[in-house]
Amino acid sequence: MIIDEVQKVPDLLDEVHWLIENRGLRFILCGSSARKLKREKANLLGGRAARYELFPLVSEEIENFSLIKAFNRGLLAPHYAQEDPSRLLQAYVGDYLREEIVAEAATRNVPAFGKFLEVAGLSNGEIINYSNIARECGVSSPTVKAYFQILEDTHIGCIVPAFHKRGRRRIIEAHKFYFFDIGIVSALTRRGHVEPGSELFGRVLEHFLFMELRAHSHYSGFFYPINYWRTASGQEVDFILNNGQIVLEVKATRTAQTHHLRGLRAFREDYRPERCILISLDPRPRKTSEGIEILPVREFLQDLWDNRIITP
Repeated sequence: MIIDEVQKVPDLLDEVHWLIENRGLRFILCGSSARKLKREKANLLGGRAARYELFPLVSEEIENFSLIKAFNRGLLAPHYAQEDPSRLLQAYVGDYLREEIVAEAATRNVPAFGKFLEVAGLSNGEIINYSNIARECGVSSPTVKAYFQILEDTHIGCIVPAFHKRGRRRIIEAHKFYFFDIGIVSALTRRGHVEPGSELFGRVLEHFLFMELRAHSHYSGFFYPINYWRTASGQEVDFILNNGQIVLEVKATRTAQTHHLRGLRAFREDYRPERCILISLDPRPRKTSEGIEILPVREFLQDLWDNRIITP
């Protein structure tokens, strides 16, 4: 038996529990948020239910996958298939604001939350500055933190913590935040067409690769943590996988050069990861004399989904 949006009727879970125990029935329970279930102390079927998370489409699922299509349409299935999904994307954002947030009574200040969504979209993938965002939205810093928690609870985005392992350099400890889909950020920020070679292309490429990594972490069953690393002096690495085992830097350049490797080199000096990889638009894979791998985006994606980047 399949029950969708089960969080809307929490009392159903007591019946599900009874039917599992007494009738041996099997259920698939779907929903976009567990906030209401947790608030009302619903029966969460402890020990009787396995939790799975579904993500937007990933490159491995799409025949003749196109980066440009993904960057300009997003990877929710109805949007990726549309020539111009802008109306669908705007409707999704509007419906989400009205139905998911207001209907759950997660916030009553709809205008402030709407402004927050726009500001959060503009700062997607950047280090969160709660005070600055609060000032722009006209609310307090604790309220902004609560808003980010709402986005996590409703699976609209994900906090990426800083890598905290002690090294020789002083590090930034604030979190980053990524929305769950490229297209949603496009709708929130009303940005234009993403063109190769633009600064925007590089930011979207990083967001896309985070989406692929997060989905792979879950779908593979490896469940490796994803962090980022930045020092007080500005050295940075985009993604740290599995507590420092694999280190990834993303650059939207067609010819990776020495200065693109600074963050990877700094991290390697402190932590000695197993692999350091620069993901770029280079036409062919290569390796530097110091052992840093340079992988084209498509080759990296193939290796990721073939489980050649990270193993259990």
